[in-house]
Amino acid sequence: MLKRKIYDELMKWKETKHRECLLVKGARQVGKTFIIEQFGKNEYDSYIYLNFYQNPQQKTIFEGSLEPVEIYKKISLYLNNVRFIENSTLIFLDEIQDCPNARTALKFLAIDDRYDVIASGSMLGLHYKEMISIPVGYERTIEMFSLDFEEFLWAAGKSQTAIKALEEYYIKQEKVPAGIHEQFLSLLLEYLVVGGMPEAVNTFLRSNNYQDVYATQKKIMESYREDIKHYASASERQKISDCYNSIPRQLAKEYTKFQYKVVSRDGNARRYSNSLNWLVDAGMIKLCSNVSTPQFPLIAYEKPEQFKVYVTDIGLLTSLYGAEAQAALLKNSLTGPAKGGIYENLIFDILTKRGFSLNYFKNDKNTQEIEFLFTKENNVIPIEVKSKNGTTISLNQFMELYAPPYAYKLISGNLGVSGKKITLPLYMALFL
Repeated sequence: MLKRKIYDELMKWKETKHRECLLVKGARQVGKTFIIEQFGKNEYDSYIYLNFYQNPQQKTIFEGSLEPVEIYKKISLYLNNVRFIENSTLIFLDEIQDCPNARTALKFLAIDDRYDVIASGSMLGLHYKEMISIPVGYERTIEMFSLDFEEFLWAAGKSQTAIKALEEYYIKQEKVPAGIHEQFLSLLLEYLVVGGMPEAVNTFLRSNNYQDVYATQKKIMESYREDIKHYASASERQKISDCYNSIPRQLAKEYTKFQYKVVSRDGNARRYSNSLNWLVDAGMIKLCSNVSTPQFPLIAYEKPEQFKVYVTDIGLLTSLYGAEAQAALLKNSLTGPAKGGIYENLIFDILTKRGFSLNYFKNDKNTQEIEFLFTKENNVIPIEVKSKNGTTISLNQFMELYAPPYAYKLISGNLGVSGKKITLPLYMALFL
């Protein structure tokens, strides 16, 4: 079984909640159902499971009265061998986006507080207009992603002790021994191709065959296309697919800002902005906005009309380029702007799964671009990402103009320090 960090978050919620349901959101097939089911069976004496996508008839449980006692009665009618044990029962409402009344009922179930309730959904942002009432103050929300790089390392057999030993080189800012460096760079390239979707990772662990992994990724992508057909309006379906399918081309440009004209020749924000928002709400992509000036707080200087689009699982992104491109990435032989965009998405994947809020900086003269900015202790810290070793003109200019306390350059080479500029192997994004 794949070890997931979110299990600890579920335990924390169980131990600290008070009249509060848990809402777990995230893209389809990132492992929400599996981990919550394991949690329910391991940590409670009774586990009750409802799935509104697989069993639409269960939505009638939440029609009419939303009084908890009425809901519990209806659950006992729909499901066999149900046991309600006070303070030791977990009710799991899966695919809750398909039952807006159930989302509304979370408030009343939280106030009742006899049984713990977790809801999960993949398309929650798409149904907000259908909600009678959002249970503000009665639900805690956490976002779940596919496996992050550290979880992938665990799956690949790397112990926490080994990862901590690697982190010591980061802390001491010492060069990593060549053998260890090559080993972790190889694991990073595997993550680049396999990604973190649990089914893809399990396929890789079982077969060690990248063609099998690619076939699994294509199957996942087909399920996403089915979701678009199921949840999107007829007028939006093709536009949503066109936006998503344009991402490999968007990231293959020298400047990877999202451009509507790359989606179609006559593309513009009016035509495609709703489609992009659909993909964000579905958890399939995230946006990274430019800022007018790299100052704290970055959100005050965002330019919402200028943004990059990144896929939320790096393996699904590389699968969009095809199996041959994935093979070239594994051999580190891919060249051209596409490689740079893929590595940008890789670092975005690693950092956002660790909770980073990221922006980027491109000045108005188009003479300077910094791939990512984040804030720490009220300081703006720049990150430059290089798919290969090379000069850092933009980063050097940034350091002169804005004087950050330090700056990071992420490369495929080894660790080094030059003044305030810290050069790190790409895999050490894990420790930032």
